[in-house]
Amino acid sequence: MSSLIRHMLAPDVKDLGGFEARRLLPNDGLSMVGPFIFFDHLGPATFPPGQGIDVRPHPHINLATVTY
Repeated sequence: MSSLIRHMLAPDVKDLGGFEARRLLPNDGLSMVGPFIFFDHLGPATFPPGQGIDVRPHPHINLATVTY
Protein backbone atom coordinates (compact mmCIF):
# COMPACT_ATOMS: atom_id res chain seq x y z
CA MET A 1 0.00 0.00 0.00
CA SER A 2 1.44 3.36 -0.99
CA SER A 3 1.49 6.36 1.30
CA LEU A 4 -1.06 9.10 0.69
CA ILE A 5 1.10 11.75 2.37
CA ARG A 6 3.40 13.38 -0.17
CA HIS A 7 4.47 16.51 1.71
CA MET A 8 4.68 17.32 5.38
CA LEU A 9 4.77 21.08 5.78
CA ALA A 10 5.54 23.13 8.88
CA PRO A 11 4.25 26.70 9.10
CA ASP A 12 6.50 29.74 9.32
CA VAL A 13 5.53 31.45 12.61
CA LYS A 14 5.70 35.25 13.01
CA ASP A 15 5.03 37.23 16.17
CA LEU A 16 3.22 40.41 15.19
CA GLY A 17 3.44 41.98 18.64
CA GLY A 18 1.09 39.96 20.81
CA PHE A 19 -0.54 38.33 17.81
CA GLU A 20 0.78 35.19 16.15
CA ALA A 21 0.56 34.41 12.43
CA ARG A 22 1.41 30.97 11.06
CA ARG A 23 1.87 30.77 7.28
CA LEU A 24 1.73 27.31 5.72
CA LEU A 25 1.63 28.41 2.07
CA PRO A 26 3.61 29.51 0.17
CA ASN A 27 6.23 27.05 1.34
CA ASP A 28 9.63 26.05 -0.04
CA GLY A 29 8.62 22.38 0.26
CA LEU A 30 5.72 22.80 -2.19
CA SER A 31 6.97 24.63 -5.29
CA MET A 32 3.91 24.00 -7.48
CA VAL A 33 1.78 26.42 -5.43
CA GLY A 34 1.68 29.86 -7.07
CA PRO A 35 2.93 33.10 -5.50
CA PHE A 36 -0.57 34.46 -4.85
CA ILE A 37 -1.91 31.62 -2.70
CA PHE A 38 -1.54 32.12 1.03
CA PHE A 39 -2.76 29.74 3.72
CA ASP A 40 -2.41 31.39 7.13
CA HIS A 41 -3.66 30.71 10.62
CA LEU A 42 -3.96 33.86 12.72
CA GLY A 43 -4.50 34.15 16.44
CA PRO A 44 -6.08 33.34 18.72
CA ALA A 45 -6.10 36.84 20.15
CA THR A 46 -8.43 39.04 22.15
CA PHE A 47 -8.35 42.78 21.53
CA PRO A 48 -9.96 45.45 23.67
CA PRO A 49 -12.73 47.47 21.95
CA GLY A 50 -11.27 49.93 19.45
CA GLN A 51 -7.85 48.25 19.38
CA GLY A 52 -6.20 45.67 17.15
CA ILE A 53 -2.89 44.92 15.50
CA ASP A 54 -0.82 47.51 13.65
CA VAL A 55 -0.34 46.07 10.16
CA ARG A 56 2.42 47.71 8.13
CA PRO A 57 1.32 49.29 4.84
CA HIS A 58 1.47 46.85 1.92
CA PRO A 59 -0.09 46.99 -1.54
CA HIS A 60 -2.99 44.88 -2.75
CA ILE A 61 -3.13 46.23 -6.29
CA ASN A 62 -5.79 44.38 -8.35
CA LEU A 63 -5.71 41.54 -5.83
CA ALA A 64 -8.81 40.21 -4.07
CA THR A 65 -8.42 38.36 -0.81
CA VAL A 66 -10.62 35.61 0.59
CA THR A 67 -10.57 35.03 4.32
CA TYR A 68 -11.96 31.92 5.93
